[in-house]
Amino acid sequence: MASMLMVHMNQGQGETSYARNSFVQNGEQKRMKPLIEAAILDLCPSTSTLLPTNMVIADLGCSSGPNAIALVSIAIEAIHNHYHQFLQPPPEVSVLLNDLPDNDFNMVLKSLVTLRRSNKSIVMTGVLPGSFYERLFTSGSLHLVCSSNSLHWLSQAPEGLTRNQIPAYDIDEHTRLERRPMVLQAYAQQFRKDFTRFLELRAKEMIPGGRMVVSLVGRDSDVITPEFSPLWEFIAQILSVMVSEGVIDKANFDSFYLPVYEPSNKELREIIQDEGTFSITEMQVNNPFVGLDSALVVPSRFAGVTRAIFEPIIVHHFGEVMDEFVRTLERRWILEGSLQVDLAKSPRPMLAVSLKKA
Repeated sequence: MASMLMVHMNQGQGETSYARNSFVQNGEQKRMKPLIEAAILDLCPSTSTLLPTNMVIADLGCSSGPNAIALVSIAIEAIHNHYHQFLQPPPEVSVLLNDLPDNDFNMVLKSLVTLRRSNKSIVMTGVLPGSFYERLFTSGSLHLVCSSNSLHWLSQAPEGLTRNQIPAYDIDEHTRLERRPMVLQAYAQQFRKDFTRFLELRAKEMIPGGRMVVSLVGRDSDVITPEFSPLWEFIAQILSVMVSEGVIDKANFDSFYLPVYEPSNKELREIIQDEGTFSITEMQVNNPFVGLDSALVVPSRFAGVTRAIFEPIIVHHFGEVMDEFVRTLERRWILEGSLQVDLAKSPRPMLAVSLKKA
């Protein structure tokens, strides 16, 4: 249940909040703009004599802060520009944002009020707390679905590990290396199950020909090399140091499973094709650090990003250990030479894919 109840970003607008530590995620949203604009053009073709008079747009896994309305804002701007080109009034638009119940919806609602006041075509806005691995909307109601930086989160930790009490990251190196292929396979199977379920649900909720544009953290190779550390393993490595220093209990560490998985683009493509209800219009593999100010690529800033994302689920399991977690993380980067070295060892591209419902 940890993924359902505790997977949310740090709330509010303080120093450790997601709102102030999500510049990497915002960069990816900007890279999704051409895909969203192309999806709008497809939904509102210039060859049609009757452009849609109403549209429903949803963002799944919206989180909070300025990023919460970024994707729907891109879509609304694209709609307005397209209709203006043909001297047509814009359609009535409904904007719906989704995330898990513990998300900071107070900030999201304020953002929606501002968005609606600045766009007269928006006739309805709303939030829908719940998992996007469950039904959220009525059948055939959605025109465009967006999601960024969310679908690498699983619905739960891999059942094969939790059921058999197999640690995701064993302190003993020999045992860890021996079990690693099995652990990686368990995570891959859980992702396939979850992403397939996600596609099946959205297919029921979208109109025929509806469009979906999503991005998630991936990996750059279909083969996971010994040098590559998946996100869950990267976090576990920091926590394992804290075990060795007596900060956290080993038994508690062994029962911690971070429900995240980064697929390769080949893996993602195969799952979409096997599910069968969506065709792939375009798939991109983006480097999330291209275009970032070099002043941002420093250990302290990335420790802040890591904390904003993972603090709630870590604190829920281990208690108030995040100050020590951040110190351990920064110390690791200093000892290994630089943050850039760590990023080069385990590159994590963003996979962006544009889909069309059959």
